[in-house]
Amino acid sequence: MAAAPAAPQASRAPTREEHDLLEAHNLARAEAGAPPLAWSDRLARDAAGWAAHLAASGRYDHANLEQRQGQGENLWRGPRGHWDAWTKVGFFVAEKALFRPGQFPEVSASGRWSDVAHYTQVIWPQTREVGCAIATTPAEEVLVCRYWPAGNIWGYPIDPGAPQVARR
Repeated sequence: MAAAPAAPQASRAPTREEHDLLEAHNLARAEAGAPPLAWSDRLARDAAGWAAHLAASGRYDHANLEQRQGQGENLWRGPRGHWDAWTKVGFFVAEKALFRPGQFPEVSASGRWSDVAHYTQVIWPQTREVGCAIATTPAEEVLVCRYWPAGNIWGYPIDPGAPQVARR
């Protein structure tokens, strides 16, 4: 089941944390030659639901494809109040060190696509929107970012600076 694209929302100003999460994503995308993302309140709401679930359950796993409705997803978990939004997204972006342009999943110098999957979702050239949310427990916080359209599509090239091929 594919979800409709998340329409950008103009109903409220973004919080400082939302602004920083978006800017951190867009800085990484600019460095990779990918177009900037727009913030999506709908994706942020979806991310908030999953983040709350993870925090309440103590689990740390991705939502299944049906739950995500075609959205991409990145997760981060760490000690509460220790890192800012830029640093949290920085954990995704740090995977850049192993990234090699190519056809997904053959994009990691380690030979394991999962070693760069957070980064490749951040810079996926066809992705246009992001929405993130953080849920907390007394000791931890969980960041969930959702992306539309999803990246990390098997068989698709990922070289953000190259001309893009239309998705099927």
